[in-house]
Amino acid sequence: MKVAILGCGYVGIELGRQLASRGHEPIGVRRSAEGVERIAAAGFEGVRADITDRDALTAVPDVDAIVFAASSGGRGAEAAREVYVDGLRTAVEAFGERENTPDRLVYTSSTGVHGDHDGDWVDEETPLEPITEKTAVLAEAERIALELPEEYGFDGTVARYAGLYGPGRYRLERYLDGPVTEGYLNMVHRDDAAGAVRYLLTEHLARGAVVQVVDDEPAAKWAFADWLADECGVEQPPKRTKAERLADDDLSEAGRRRILTSKRCSNETLRALGYEFAFPTYREGYRDAIETYRNR
Repeated sequence: MKVAILGCGYVGIELGRQLASRGHEPIGVRRSAEGVERIAAAGFEGVRADITDRDALTAVPDVDAIVFAASSGGRGAEAAREVYVDGLRTAVEAFGERENTPDRLVYTSSTGVHGDHDGDWVDEETPLEPITEKTAVLAEAERIALELPEEYGFDGTVARYAGLYGPGRYRLERYLDGPVTEGYLNMVHRDDAAGAVRYLLTEHLARGAVVQVVDDEPAAKWAFADWLADECGVEQPPKRTKAERLADDDLSEAGRRRILTSKRCSNETLRALGYEFAFPTYREGYRDAIETYRNR
């Protein structure tokens, strides 16, 4: 299978590694020369192209599948729309209008589209309630990913990621130093974020569907921080309630909304499809980071 990974960054490079190791042909697409160099260093083909530019995408050969894994770089809603909505639409149309169209698209979204559910469980059937302009853009992009490919004769899938962590993104100090505000963490290790998409592609699953990509155990932040401190051999960090954090003068509106957003994300659908996690919970996923910390 030949797969174009558009926006081949943190998760995309790992996806390419996993595909290549199983005999597939990944092609990573980045708009910078440095990005293409990182793809080459990972051991598979890289192509330099701006995924929001239809003409630039002609540099990417015909493929069997597209993975749209681009990021807006943490910028605001306008930048998010340019990438996730306009860029996604451009990519689907550019590949869909070719003589040899792909068989499917996988678009990587975010569980942020769920908004606040006061700590209750959410799954793929839960109505979306985005509470920020950016997450509203992500919800719009999900609709495009599921509907637009049909116009060109191929299928779309949404892989809805929880919070990513892994090499280079463990952020131990954030939880070891504190203070830690109460709430839930929904997480997935980078290797499983990539592994789930690889599995859906190569097993031809979840066509025309949404699949939440999250590990087995949403973690209460206070319990997670205490466990992490105990494992690292340091004092447990100070804690704050939501009310205490919301009283801080330095809190932005975006930060306020994040604090007020609480949910637990289910992975029952992904598990039912047969995916086996390399890191089922944070306990397995943080082991290397903890060992590195203790051996400093």
